[in-house]
This record gives sequence, C-alpha cells and structure tokens, in this order.
Amino acid sequence: MNQKVFLMRRDELEDGQVRKVVSPSGCPIAVYRVEGQFYATHDTCTHATASLSEGEIVDGDLIACPVHDGMFHIPTGQAMGFPCEVDLQTYKIIEEGDEIHADLSQPSDASQASI
Repeated sequence: MNQKVFLMRRDELEDGQVRKVVSPSGCPIAVYRVEGQFYATHDTCTHATASLSEGEIVDGDLIACPVHDGMFHIPTGQAMGFPCEVDLQTYKIIEEGDEIHADLSQPSDASQASI
C-alpha cells in the first residue's frame, strides 16, 4: 500500500544539503539533495538516537552522524563507517512537477538495486 507523503518543493533544498521533515504520522525523515537527485531516509542514526539531518554530507553521497561520525551511504542507506553497523531505512522518492514526495512503504530505488 502506497504511503505517499509530501516532503517539500524542489527549490526548498539546495544541492549538497539535508533537511529534516516529519511525516503526518510523526516519522522523522531526512531529505537529501545530492548532485541534483533527491533521497530520503529515516532521520535517526541506527547507532545512537542522533538526528542525521544535523550531520554533514561528506565525500559526495555519505551522511556523517553528528554524534559519533558514523557514516551511511545516502542512496542505499548502507552503514559505511564504525560505529554504525545497521543500515538505514530508505524511502522511494516520487517527483511530481516541482514537488518532492516519499513513499514510506517502499525503499529507495538505489536500495532496491543494491539487493
């Protein structure tokens, strides 16, 4: 079942930036814009209860946790650096005109491709 949630308008997030959005059900979502592409993951680090949207995008497509500097691959959610060992939940992005949505019932396309 599709759980489409409006995240933002395309022009609200610059390339190389991340922002937290909270879904109507209360789910914290980190929205990223990397090289013109939008991605969405759960906003909470799987190692500590830190908000990843307060972290920094490094090496192009990695998000560094602001607490212990663990890293995740933004497109796939894969844990890439200690102390993070559990992958992030990713969400499928749906672009409709200048609106960016996420389907909270489906993983990102990149995550699906990496399986």
